[in-house]
Amino acid sequence: MNRVEPLSVSALTAQIKEILEDQVGEVSVQGEISNLRHQSSGHYYFTLKDEGSQIPCALFKGSALRLAVQPKDGAKVVAEGEVSVYAPRGAYQLIVRSLEPAGKGDLHQRFEELKRKLQMEGLFADERKREIPEFVERVALVTSPTGAAVRDAIHVLQRRCPRIRIMVFGVKVQGEGAAEEVADAIGEIGRRKLADVVLVVRGGGSLEDLWAFNEEVVARAVVASPIPVISGVGHETDFTICDFVADVRAPTPSAAAEIVITRAVN
Repeated sequence: MNRVEPLSVSALTAQIKEILEDQVGEVSVQGEISNLRHQSSGHYYFTLKDEGSQIPCALFKGSALRLAVQPKDGAKVVAEGEVSVYAPRGAYQLIVRSLEPAGKGDLHQRFEELKRKLQMEGLFADERKREIPEFVERVALVTSPTGAAVRDAIHVLQRRCPRIRIMVFGVKVQGEGAAEEVADAIGEIGRRKLADVVLVVRGGGSLEDLWAFNEEVVARAVVASPIPVISGVGHETDFTICDFVADVRAPTPSAAAEIVITRAVN
C-alpha cells in the first residue's frame, strides 16, 4: 500500500482556503452580532450567530467607514462578503464588505408599496397641498419632547421671532406605538385648531429609526389635517412618506422652523 505524501499544515490550509473561496465565495448571511471588538486600527471583529451555529467575522476599516450604521452587539443584521480562511489559526471566517439591519429589504418594499398607493390617490400632488399662512402666530411641534430636534426648532423660532407661541406635543418618534402617537397629535391639533402651522420634526437615523413617519396612519393624519403641515424629519438625504404628503418638506428640523420664520416676520 502506497503511503500518501504528507502535506504540511500550511499546504493543507492553503488547499482548504482555495476550495472555500472558489466554491463558496461571495455570500449574504443573516444572524446576530456578538462578541464585538473594535480595534484601534479601525477594524471590527465579531461573531455572527443564530440558534444553531456561529461564524467569525472581520470587518476591515475601509469597509466599516462606508457603513451607514456601525455594528452593535445583539443587532440582527445581514452581512455580505466572502468566506475565507485565516491561515495562522486555520479558522474559516467571513470577510464582511457591507452590513445592514435584518429586515431592511422588507421595509424598503413596504415603503415603495405605500408610496405608490398614496401617489396613485393623488396625495403627493402639489395642487392638493395648502399654503403656509401669510402671518404665523402659533406653531405646534409634534416631536419627541427630549430630542435634539425639538431644541433646534425652538431655538430657531425663539431667536428669530420671539413673539411666536410654541406648543410642543410630545410623542414617541420611534418604536411600537410611535406612528399612532404622531397621528393622534396631528389630529388633536387640527380638531382643536390650536396652531397656524404644524411642524412634524425628528432628527436623523436609519430607515428603522424613521419608520414611524413611513406609516400610513401618519400619512392619512397629515392629509386630513385642516392646518398646514411642514415635515422636517431626518437629515437632508432622508425621505419619508410624511415628507411626500406634507404641505412643505424641510430637509431638517431647523430648516422647518426657518420656513415658518419667513412667514412670521413678513
